[in-house]
Amino acid sequence: MADSKNHGLEKNPNYNIKKNSASSVFNRSMTINSSAAAVGEIANKPLYNNIYNTPTFQRNGSIKSSLYTSTSSFGSLVSASNSFKGKVKKLCSIFESPKQPPSSITPSPDSTSNFIPNNVPDSPFTLPGTEDRVVIYFTSLRGIRRTFQDCHSVRMIFRGFRVNLDERDISMDIAYRKEIQKLLGGNNVTLPQVFIRGKYIGGADVVKHLLEVGELARLLKGLPLCPPKPCDACDDVRFYPCTNCNGSRKVFDEDEEQPKRCPECNENGLVRCPLCCS
Repeated sequence: MADSKNHGLEKNPNYNIKKNSASSVFNRSMTINSSAAAVGEIANKPLYNNIYNTPTFQRNGSIKSSLYTSTSSFGSLVSASNSFKGKVKKLCSIFESPKQPPSSITPSPDSTSNFIPNNVPDSPFTLPGTEDRVVIYFTSLRGIRRTFQDCHSVRMIFRGFRVNLDERDISMDIAYRKEIQKLLGGNNVTLPQVFIRGKYIGGADVVKHLLEVGELARLLKGLPLCPPKPCDACDDVRFYPCTNCNGSRKVFDEDEEQPKRCPECNENGLVRCPLCCS
């Protein structure tokens, strides 16, 4: 009875399929071989042939290619850095001047003597009545920065020597401007302008160079020193407001019964200090 049932199941085709599938599952060697064969069949197909042959699916090829690309990129970086260093060296050699020893940088006596005005005692421009002082024509306005800096630096240089100094600000009194233009014989006069012992010296560049080479101290030797305290009348400003018009530049004329220009002050309503500007 049982044999007849088994014989009947064996003849059934569905029973054979289930039996084969179950045996294939429990048979390890058979499943491995079948999966490998399936992969081989897929790889041999023309659609997947190019994909499986790429370097990403080939471990040895991908490692070798990555190593080759990394070494080539590193070599290109090294060559680029070397070329960049060479360009930098060439630029430095073009723009940098060769270094000289300190002895060659110091000016020679001939060059300094050519720059120093040797005609100070015989200068054609003289300022009478100022043989006992240093006179500086300058401006206190900050309209032109370079001019203001030059004027300030020259004033500080002479104040450092504490000699008798007569500072004449052309922005405070137009008479000073007309005076220096008449002395130097021109309308376009640069500032500052310096006179020592009544003799014309020059501008800021000449004064700074004389200070550097030590000739300025020799020219100022023997001049009287400035007082230790500022002026009691103007506090070293050289000007004070007019007491006649109180700085308004106008006074009332009782005879004509109308205001007139004050005759005692300048265009700014200021009067020169009699103690400092004598």
